[in-house]
Amino acid sequence: MHELGIVFHIIGGVERVAAENNLEKVSAVVLELGEVSGVVPDYLTDCWRWAAAKTELVSGSELRIETLPAVTHCDDCGGDYPTVAHGRTCPRCGSGSTWLLTGSEVNIKEIEAY
Repeated sequence: MHELGIVFHIIGGVERVAAENNLEKVSAVVLELGEVSGVVPDYLTDCWRWAAAKTELVSGSELRIETLPAVTHCDDCGGDYPTVAHGRTCPRCGSGSTWLLTGSEVNIKEIEAY
């Protein structure tokens, strides 16, 4: 389960931002999670609750997850298409010369604090 490692990394990032901005308490963290990131949102939320409870700064805070759609780009026809629906083969031209444009991200989007 790599979700716990991701949560520790997120908390570390939040702690750095909090120190730079003199924040005393975080009430919520908004996370952008790519549709094909390989991260299981329910596991991430469970790990967040456990790890956040052990840190004064984020104890009791909420983790909000926003899913970013996976989009693939085709080098042959130049089109973009939804990855999950079509996989690696371009639905427009049938090419396999494709690459993931978005959808694998794990980003801290917002930190709510007081």
